[in-house]
Amino acid sequence: MRGETGRFATGEGSSVGEQIVDIIRNAGVVGAGGAGLPTHVKAAATVDTVLVNGASCEPLLMSDPYLLEAEIENVIRGLKAVMDCTKASRGIICLKGKHAKALAVVREAVARHAGEGLEAFELRDFYPAGDEHVLVHEVLGKTVPERGIPLQIGAVVSNVESLYNIALAMDGKPVTHRYLTITGEIAHPMVVKVPVGTLVSDVIAFAGGATIADYRVVDGGPMMGRVLPDVHQPVTKTTSGLILLPPTHTVVAGKVMDPARIRRITNSVCCQCTRCTDLCPRNLLGHSLHPHKLMRIPESLVASSPIAREALLCSECGICEKFACPMMVSPREVNAQIKKVLMREGAKWESSGKELVANPFRNSRQVPTMRLIQRLDLEKYYSHTEYAGEFTPSVVHIRLGQHIGAPAACTVAVGNKVQQGDLIGEIPEKAMGARIHASISGTVEAIADGVVTIRA
Repeated sequence: MRGETGRFATGEGSSVGEQIVDIIRNAGVVGAGGAGLPTHVKAAATVDTVLVNGASCEPLLMSDPYLLEAEIENVIRGLKAVMDCTKASRGIICLKGKHAKALAVVREAVARHAGEGLEAFELRDFYPAGDEHVLVHEVLGKTVPERGIPLQIGAVVSNVESLYNIALAMDGKPVTHRYLTITGEIAHPMVVKVPVGTLVSDVIAFAGGATIADYRVVDGGPMMGRVLPDVHQPVTKTTSGLILLPPTHTVVAGKVMDPARIRRITNSVCCQCTRCTDLCPRNLLGHSLHPHKLMRIPESLVASSPIAREALLCSECGICEKFACPMMVSPREVNAQIKKVLMREGAKWESSGKELVANPFRNSRQVPTMRLIQRLDLEKYYSHTEYAGEFTPSVVHIRLGQHIGAPAACTVAVGNKVQQGDLIGEIPEKAMGARIHASISGTVEAIADGVVTIRA
């Protein structure tokens, strides 16, 4: 075994891999770079390779490069733990060459761990290099099946912060904090560590406040993030960034437009130029996704249309919407609407069984991150954001559902005293989910609408 199992209870007689999976599960580790898949689900697989996704794919977000610079040994400890439980012989840390300092730190660390199956891989600077399917193809030269997962080609992809959290879990520490980038129209752009449940308004205040009176906050990156309804929303385990932008900014405008209106406009003005398909990252991998063909399918025919099922292959990366379309409509939103209908109807993707062959022009059609930043009108906010330390508020609002799967079942009551790290939400029996822990010490002040409020 490459590391200590920590203080979490594990079953007697279980294998080293099973013990590590239990530790990850008990610590409440979820995918920190995406939708929040409970990490113990991935860790229970058997694969050849573990890929560390340090692409920092979304423009402006910088917490992953920071962790690779400052916490590389903990990231490697987490990587080795996942390699142990998945029986993987290779662990490849992937990041972009533009993060020169972080890349140098990673390479030095890999050299220190020579003979342990670790490698560093330098990614080119394009979007979306961090998409699991794209990352696997770039690093391993293999294509994940349509509607498939990396496990099918013998790989597991894990985010940098997820592995950092696994290292802490091996020391008996559950997930209580989140590293995130706050940038845009903010006095002091920064990477900051905050307790899960910290209000966005408190993070904004810690960063010196907004520089404009009227603004909206994008939770996540400019491409795949969502606009928050207000600043009284809590940071979750999957909050990677907070971007403050004017309400009329192109990034915000496309995210707040009424979906029905987007569909009407798209059906009216789409000129079938095929640029959305030409630049679609999944299509370039050889997947049967042709966004332009989906643009004019009437809503009434979605459930019965064979072509409509291609929407199930869409990763919703946003290249078609934010970069490709000359008419400035949203194939991504139309794909998402079609996908919702198909999922509701229980539709399944049926592969043709043909070999997936990447487009020969794939490399030349990849979108450089800097060109994307220019198209998104984000140049003024583009900089190497530095780490500003840890901020601890006096109150946190912790959601019991901040991951893929069932929300955690509350295990505390109003008035209970809790310490940081105490369990406050358990995985429901026979359900996929993640444990939730107190992120600060204090008193449970309220429990309502799936949120536990703790005041120091």
